[in-house]
Amino acid sequence: MDLFSALFVIWLFFSMSCWFHSSAIVTPLRQGSSGCLCLLPVHSLETSGSKPTPRPHLYTVSSADEPANFTLSSLQSHRKFSAPRHGSLGFLPRKRSRRHRGKAKSFPKDDPTKPVHLTAFLGYKAGMTHIVREVDRPGSKVNKKEVVEAVTILETPPMIVVGVVGYVSTPRGLRSFKTIFAEHVSEECKRRFYRNWYKSKKKAFTKYCKKWQDDEGKKQLEKDFGSMKKYCQMRLLPIAQKKSHLMEVQLNGGSIADKVDWAREKLEQAVPVNNVFTQDEMIDVIGITKGHGYKGVTSRWGTKKLPRKTHRGLRKVACIGAWHPSRVAFSVARAGQKGYHHRTEINKKIYKIGQGFHTKDGKLVKNNASTEYDLSNKSINPLGGFVHYGDVTNDFIMVKGCVVGVKKRVLTLRKSLLVQTNRRAMEKIDLKFIDTTSKFGHGRFQTMEEKKAFMGPLKKDRITKEETA
Repeated sequence: MDLFSALFVIWLFFSMSCWFHSSAIVTPLRQGSSGCLCLLPVHSLETSGSKPTPRPHLYTVSSADEPANFTLSSLQSHRKFSAPRHGSLGFLPRKRSRRHRGKAKSFPKDDPTKPVHLTAFLGYKAGMTHIVREVDRPGSKVNKKEVVEAVTILETPPMIVVGVVGYVSTPRGLRSFKTIFAEHVSEECKRRFYRNWYKSKKKAFTKYCKKWQDDEGKKQLEKDFGSMKKYCQMRLLPIAQKKSHLMEVQLNGGSIADKVDWAREKLEQAVPVNNVFTQDEMIDVIGITKGHGYKGVTSRWGTKKLPRKTHRGLRKVACIGAWHPSRVAFSVARAGQKGYHHRTEINKKIYKIGQGFHTKDGKLVKNNASTEYDLSNKSINPLGGFVHYGDVTNDFIMVKGCVVGVKKRVLTLRKSLLVQTNRRAMEKIDLKFIDTTSKFGHGRFQTMEEKKAFMGPLKKDRITKEETA
């Protein structure tokens, strides 16, 4: 064997040993057989510490009639130079909302066969907690099993009907035809019509209320109600709080005359939330998101941070456009306002409609968080109240998941615009447990009685007992 052959054998042995050391299994064909070399799909092992990690390899093999050529190449990772864009352009412009209360820009389609009812309501975000329920979803892996889910509590005090607005159809859309207010309008409602209530003369509705008292005014009101029955579609104005939130709500169901009669009967009356929504119903939540002020592109759009040694900052967009056209496109991520945007979230399932604190047989009833499985005498309020909100004393709605906005923000709750037919929407909710531990820190106790039983008598209790004795 000459020197060249010996070197070739050594090189081939070294190559094959390195190849097999990388755990790639290859079975060569027999002499004279046709076809390609049989290659078994095995990953090589790259050891990093004590745990081996698989690394894919690419093998190129020649046919059996030709000299054997083995090529081993590795699919190395590399820096990505293209990716889907960050952030949706469907919500442009991302600027501060002009209104603080969410606006229902559309309502469910009217069905005259149903009784007259409201299609929206106002609520106030109190906070979040979690519940335990049994899933009723045949065929699912979690069917008849208990799951823990996050829920949001929205306080929904009864709304007062203070007016009726009639609309007529025109070639350019709906136009307000008649507006009728109630005889008695509260001070909270009047505040909404003034920019500065303290410095004003507080004369709003003083002349209008006299219409309900004299004969001429009553005739005019009867005429206006009759005109509404003849020409209009109906909406309502509910109010709540010190400076009331006024909103027009579309009335669905029945004929136009039925809607006018319903609105007239409900003037100056309270409409509770259980007259609008029902248990297990899917609703839409409209509101203003939490504001974060002026933010850069990394926080506002979620773009990737540049490498550490990038000149002049790394929380930026590397290229904001070409030389020509010599302007920045609207689709390029830029710094600006983040949050406090008007958003609509659809398909929020109502898990519970709770009754507020009320008196029964001369006693104050607060037990609105008990279930058939948890008979504890407790309210929906966690120990210490909801953080940055306080105690929920009025009627409330429990919806699945989170909603937009911060605590105390007013939200518009609207009936779903869709016809709900899937199993998740039609599922009956069976609550087993509602958590009422403190939401400030690591809460452990569901009620104050449970905490006292665990902690035992405290020093302050002993001092109070001695002072009273």
